[in-house]
Amino acid sequence: MVSLKSLFPEVVKALQYVKNGGDNGVSHLQASGVLSYFVTFDFVFYLHLMLHILGLTNVLSQALQRKDQNIKEAVSLVQGTKRSLQNFRDNGFDGLLEDVYYFCQKNDLERLNMDEQYVVSRNRKTNITNQHYFKVDIFNMVLDMIIQEFSDQFSEVSIELLTYMAALSPRNSFDMFDSSKLMKISEMYPMDFSEADREHLKRELDVYYEVVRQDEKFANLKGIVDLSRLMVESGKHLSFRYVYCLLKLALIFPVATATVERCFSKMKLIKSDLRNRMNDDFLNGCLLVP
Repeated sequence: MVSLKSLFPEVVKALQYVKNGGDNGVSHLQASGVLSYFVTFDFVFYLHLMLHILGLTNVLSQALQRKDQNIKEAVSLVQGTKRSLQNFRDNGFDGLLEDVYYFCQKNDLERLNMDEQYVVSRNRKTNITNQHYFKVDIFNMVLDMIIQEFSDQFSEVSIELLTYMAALSPRNSFDMFDSSKLMKISEMYPMDFSEADREHLKRELDVYYEVVRQDEKFANLKGIVDLSRLMVESGKHLSFRYVYCLLKLALIFPVATATVERCFSKMKLIKSDLRNRMNDDFLNGCLLVP
């Protein structure tokens, strides 16, 4: 999208060339349709809006794709990105509109008056202004959807759990270790930790911290994956089995979350808008593979 913005005049010229001298009628029609949309104010507005949104989320996206993941840093980026999106939603429309106007002026495109009525296809006027359409129906709606998606994917419980899990990190000689946060993880998994198990865990954590912090083999670990592997190799997973249980929960948490999300994503293929009123028995039948 960045390239499309910077090379916009060249793209328009290429489309005009295909429109006027394409190999066949289909190419003419396709180039003509794309070109007619490219030079509209609507397209320019959408282009700048998505560029700004992708720019705000790019740092987080790159961080989440790194193999060497710092949980605490990732949580901080999630929260910061969400605040940036909310701030853009609350205060960013006017600045975005100025960028769109400048782009239109630079490329000899039509600038819409925000106080005039919004016109849809075939010059049919609506009962709302351009200001209302682009700010409320497009700008606010798109950002509200993205912010809501952030809230769904990174709920307060998930963020809190990830923050607690960061206390397991072996980086910098376990400087993020916090037994109180690790105890809270055990409270969030009552099926894995009974009241008696939590009492054992509490005592284990104090000993575990002193042991691994003084062991040179644990000095240069990068993450909880390396930590869990070394615990098994050294036999410490047997000595600190409740701590090791926490490690296993921390390792499978992202996988479990992604698995549930994939299941719901695939279920949407079955329970479409047309089938949205089906009862549970009928839905279960559709999901069964014959």
